[in-house]
This record gives sequence, structure tokens and C-alpha cells, in this order.
Amino acid sequence: MKPELFQQIKKEYDDFYKILLSKGRLPLRTTGRGFWGHVPTGDIYNAFKQLNLQKHETFLDLGSGDGKVVLIASLFCKRAVGIEMDDELFQKSLEIQKNVGIPNAIFFNNNFYDHGISGFDTVFVYPGEPMYRGLEKKILNELTGKLVHCGHHFHPENLKKQNHCLINGTLFTVYTK
Repeated sequence: MKPELFQQIKKEYDDFYKILLSKGRLPLRTTGRGFWGHVPTGDIYNAFKQLNLQKHETFLDLGSGDGKVVLIASLFCKRAVGIEMDDELFQKSLEIQKNVGIPNAIFFNNNFYDHGISGFDTVFVYPGEPMYRGLEKKILNELTGKLVHCGHHFHPENLKKQNHCLINGTLFTVYTK
């Protein structure tokens, strides 16, 4: 779980968000296809510890935004992958990955609907729109592992809730088919 490396990741994102705020921008916005929202770095790390992410080898974040979730997941899993179509957020992912020196994270600058999700132990989503608009169908057709859903909003309707944890008010729910 590499707490020292987590602290480096946290500092990179704290600095990034301070820069955004100093420019009058919030760490959230529309991406043209969905919505990028900020989840506190420590909440993600603690949720992954509580959900025993270290028991999983592969991790995929659909709509990985600035890459924070993927980089934190890489501390637990052998391979962590993020797919983000927004170029600015994708570039930030690569920049922070390089700054921290994490070799087992991979980022794709594309629409996650164009990528398969089968074969991943864990698929993560912080949905920017209701799942019935297409994401849930993709998950039902392709999911071979578990889905970790972040947030109180846009939960899937046709998956089985397996587990959940609430970290400082942020809900993380685990679903299976």
C-alpha cells in the first residue's frame, strides 16, 4: 500500500488543486462527455484499504479524470489503467505519474466506451451521468470482476450490491453482476 508514495501523490494533487483555485477554477467541470469531479485523495486511499484492493491484480478507471484514482490504485494493484477523453486531464495524469515515478499505471486518452472492460478484477466509476444512458449496459455486457462505484449519485439498477464503505461522507459501493 506504500504510504510514502501515497504522500507524494497527495502532495502533487494538493499542489494541482491549489493552482486551479488560485486561478479561480474549481477541481471539477464538464468534460464534454461527462463530468470530472474531485474526491479527496485520502478518502480514495482509505476506501481502497478498507475494500482490500490489494487482493486484486488489475484495476480500470472509466473516465479517469486527472488520474488520481488510478495512481492510488497502482499502490495496491499490479496494473492500474485509466481511460479519459479530456486531453487536459489526460495530460495532467501523465505529468503527475512522471513526477511521482509510478511504472504500473497506464493512461489512454480516449472514450471509455471504445475500450473493453473484461479481464479487469476491479472497474471503478465516478459517474458523470445516469448509468442507464449506456454505461450500465456496457458493464452488464463486459464486467468480469467487481465494480467500485464512487458517490451517492447515479447507481446501477441491475447489479448486485456486495459491499460498501463511507469515508468522510464519500460513499464507495462494490457491485457484481
